[in-house]
Amino acid sequence: MEFLLSKGDYPTSFRRSLLVVLVCVMVLVCTDQDYYSLLGVSKEASSREIRQAFKKLALKLHPDKNQNDPNAHENFLKINRAYEVLKDEDLRKKYDKYGEKGLEDQQQGGRYESWHYYRYDFGIYDDDPEIITLDRGEFDAAVNSGELWFVNFYSPRCSHCHDLAPTWREFAKEMDGVIRIGAVNCGDNRMLCRIKGINSYPSLYVFKTGMQPVKYYGDRSKESLKNFAMQYVTSTVTELWAGNFVNAIETSFASGLGWLITFCAERGDCLSYQTRLKLAGMLEGLANVGWMDCGTQGELCDNLDISSSTTAYFPPGATINNKEKGGVLFLNSLDAREIYQEVMKHLPDFEIISATSLEDHLAHHRWLLFFQFGENDKSGVQEFKKLKFLLKDEHIQVGKFDCLSSPTICNKLYVYQPCLAVFKGKGIEDYEIHHGKKILYDIVAFAKESVNSHVITLGPQNFPGKEKEPWLVDFFAPWCPPCRALLPELRKASKHLYGQLKFGTLDCTVHEGLCNMHNIRAYPTTVVFNQSDVHEYEGHHSAEQILEFIEDLRNPSVISLTPETFVELVERRKREEIWMVDFYAPWCGPCQALMPEWKKMARMLNGLISVGSVDCQKFYSFCHQENVRGYPEIRLFPQKSSTTHQYYSYKGWHRDSYSLRGWALGYLPQVSVDLTPQSFTEKVLNGKDHWVIDFYAPWCGPCQNFAPEFEILARAIKGKVKAGKVDCQAYGQTCQSADIRAYPTVKFYPYQGTKKSILGEYIDSRDAKGIADILNEKLEAIQNKGKRKKSRNKDEL
Repeated sequence: MEFLLSKGDYPTSFRRSLLVVLVCVMVLVCTDQDYYSLLGVSKEASSREIRQAFKKLALKLHPDKNQNDPNAHENFLKINRAYEVLKDEDLRKKYDKYGEKGLEDQQQGGRYESWHYYRYDFGIYDDDPEIITLDRGEFDAAVNSGELWFVNFYSPRCSHCHDLAPTWREFAKEMDGVIRIGAVNCGDNRMLCRIKGINSYPSLYVFKTGMQPVKYYGDRSKESLKNFAMQYVTSTVTELWAGNFVNAIETSFASGLGWLITFCAERGDCLSYQTRLKLAGMLEGLANVGWMDCGTQGELCDNLDISSSTTAYFPPGATINNKEKGGVLFLNSLDAREIYQEVMKHLPDFEIISATSLEDHLAHHRWLLFFQFGENDKSGVQEFKKLKFLLKDEHIQVGKFDCLSSPTICNKLYVYQPCLAVFKGKGIEDYEIHHGKKILYDIVAFAKESVNSHVITLGPQNFPGKEKEPWLVDFFAPWCPPCRALLPELRKASKHLYGQLKFGTLDCTVHEGLCNMHNIRAYPTTVVFNQSDVHEYEGHHSAEQILEFIEDLRNPSVISLTPETFVELVERRKREEIWMVDFYAPWCGPCQALMPEWKKMARMLNGLISVGSVDCQKFYSFCHQENVRGYPEIRLFPQKSSTTHQYYSYKGWHRDSYSLRGWALGYLPQVSVDLTPQSFTEKVLNGKDHWVIDFYAPWCGPCQNFAPEFEILARAIKGKVKAGKVDCQAYGQTCQSADIRAYPTVKFYPYQGTKKSILGEYIDSRDAKGIADILNEKLEAIQNKGKRKKSRNKDEL
């Protein structure tokens, strides 16, 4: 709780209401069982597995189906609460680290849907193996993998989405192997869908690396979807004849790509054009695809002993005269998937790197290596043979290393089971082990990110000691989904901080002793080591917030206050100074959740309001003396005057940086000028100053949200542009004359030597910094125009 009430604060009826609310909240947040156990899943369960487990329980335990059970509602609330927390990456991390204490700010789970919703609308594509359900954390990696994707953004409440579902499933089965078919539930991934500009459902988009996403607008039949998608399969099918056939086969050895050729004769069924094109897409970068008309190339087909339609795979270096010796593979199937699988089996496996040549290989080239234990230990998936082609542009070679041939090397690299790792071309010590899904697109994304980032795998031998250079170390467990979600963000952050901060990851399932030495109790735990200083990261899983955290370490935005500095800086503050102070306890879950938001808010208020924090575990007596009764307690100490309060306590439910900032800015003295029709005409239109005006209505919510932003703007441009406000409810005629059609509207009235037009210049921004930048550009243009005019006048003289 953020504040406690004394008996005299509110009437009895209100206290009773509050007690009821608190009891209800307790029903929501208190369970006597671990959330993972409630849903019957392991801690390493994926989002899809969590959804499937919850759906199964929801159908069984829903109150609609258990109307005679008095505990049905309470039991369902428990599993609903568990699902709401575990499906959210950030809440799951807090729960894993702090248990339910870390979630006291989050009251999800109190509302649920009807049984019908969970039966027919929930998790539409979770049981379809051909459709990949993408979440926020894996979306970018998937669509930037180099493969072609067709993604369905849907809402479980959308009837058109349900109408499309059977067609989308059939379409996915038919296109399997040619195009990746994905689905994004915008109900669970609102932020992702908002970022991608999805505003209607279903929205269908094609994604391919190097190409802008393309939206599908056609009818939703399977054929129409297929025809649209196949436009973006850029592979070609080559028609062969006597003149180019021999050359194609003979040059295949040099290119390393064999040929899959369909021979179309009068007898037998020939592969259709669509099937050949699908195969070209499926085998792109692995084999050429062609066809021959035996009706016009009869002599050549006779020489090849082809009397009826067939398909044959000619591997690189195949000989035409002796097909058996050349390893030519004849395929009798007409199914693209079956042909593809047979060809993949006959493609060569990855190069096996020997122990003696490993260091030399890794010193000069980038490598993605599969570590296996024994020569019979397969990488497992034929589709992985596409890796060479998909990683070609990044100059990443792909190979295998057998740990049984040299256990010493694998032990040195902390490889104790089959896995894969990227070596960045700087030797054997600069590498990163893959901990994601063993799926092609995930491996491709990992390899591309890893070679271009600066994250390395750590162990006892290279763990940072007392180096002068600072390190960010991520202590994690590979089975932990929030840990895996954080790794790509660390790679992004490492690129921005190259040369300033080193990045490493430590697998606590392998190096348990080292993790215990650093008192690691939950995963992921991310720590910055700066010589003797140790700082733990508490923010969200995003590169942006990691960068903000590092910047805050360099230039702290929040002042840590002691009882002495509190008296000196806060109580004895200057008359015009304002302070915000967070009284917290390090063990308090909501306090831990607040800290990154508090620091972010402090950076946004820099120069306007001073921000501090007091550790009430360390200074318990002082906090007790200051009447702090609960954590976190947020107080604002306003500018001093004879009438102001000593402080104001924050009583809002939302403790995000923007909500706190908006509340604080409300206590800043107004810098902008309230204008009447008369003063608007005299000062703005007829005056000799530049003005920026906020036209607003008191009842308008967006206007109220924008008001603090406008005050920041007024301070930022003070001395260059005057800021004014016009109340359009009170002065409707003035706003109508200024052509104001929506609230708030911001207009610029520059002075250029003559009376200004009442229409002004519209500013299309609601951000103080953005508006200030626009105004500065306009002022510079006016200044340059004035200089040119003076120059012309001099020339005329």
